Amino acid sequence: MTRPLRPLIDLLAGDRTADRIVPPSGFTARLTSFTAGAMAFLVVFALALSVAAGRMAERWSDALAQTATIRISAPAAQMQAQTDKVLAILKETPGVAAARALSDDEQKKLLEPWFGPDLPLDALPVPRLIDVRETATGFDADGLKNRLAAEVPGAVLDDHTRWRRPLVAAADRLRLLGLMSILLIGGATAAMITLAANAALAANAQVIRVLRLIGSRDSYIARAFVRRFTLRALSGAAAGTLAGMGAIALMPATDQAGSFLTGLGFQGLGWLLPLLVPPAAALVSFAATRGAALATLRRLT
Repeated sequence: MTRPLRPLIDLLAGDRTADRIVPPSGFTARLTSFTAGAMAFLVVFALALSVAAGRMAERWSDALAQTATIRISAPAAQMQAQTDKVLAILKETPGVAAARALSDDEQKKLLEPWFGPDLPLDALPVPRLIDVRETATGFDADGLKNRLAAEVPGAVLDDHTRWRRPLVAAADRLRLLGLMSILLIGGATAAMITLAANAALAANAQVIRVLRLIGSRDSYIARAFVRRFTLRALSGAAAGTLAGMGAIALMPATDQAGSFLTGLGFQGLGWLLPLLVPPAAALVSFAATRGAALATLRRLT
């Protein structure tokens, strides 16, 4: 078990003599740190998008599940009678936990975003809405629709299925898009760090040849590059992650508005999730740099 962990142990232990092989500053150092920081910043937002999309899917599903609405369209003189008839039918329907007709004030609030606060319900043929709550087992929607059509022709049942399914599907796809973005960002980070490592190895080709002449092994030389680039990626990703978390914290809170963008953030223990980004960036850098270093050293033989 010690041999697979040997590269990680060497990385943590370090070697000052080997570290001198890799230039401590310069183009490759700045490129590695900047790439890791920028990619970590983007990963934090991709994580926030995925978490918010999942939370939104659950909220929409819970809000629309086990609920239904009955819309009654009838002349004003018959509206109350048909409403009472529908409520009586619902009391006899198995699977209906509760049902109530919305008041005029409640219907005004529902229509206010489109028609303003001064909507005259008496002057408009606004249907009466009945809010239906289901039990855990639910009710037979088709059977209820058929009974309403026979006894109250002006009543239409909406079980919210056509609203719930596309909304939840859209939220799930947003979450998948966020996860795919994280994978793409990780791949781009590995590619950029590989290019930087190759540039550093090529710039130090003469030094590497001298080290070989005095007996240094390729694993010793590669370890120096892997350690330096991994630590650069770790520090850059840490800075980018903190910047991303700060930007997310400045987003409006969910309770200040009900839109999706105001809910784009982490809640509770979810704030620990971005802290996994710097170690993940270090692992990506470790794998990419080690592969690039060993491949380049083989070509220099």
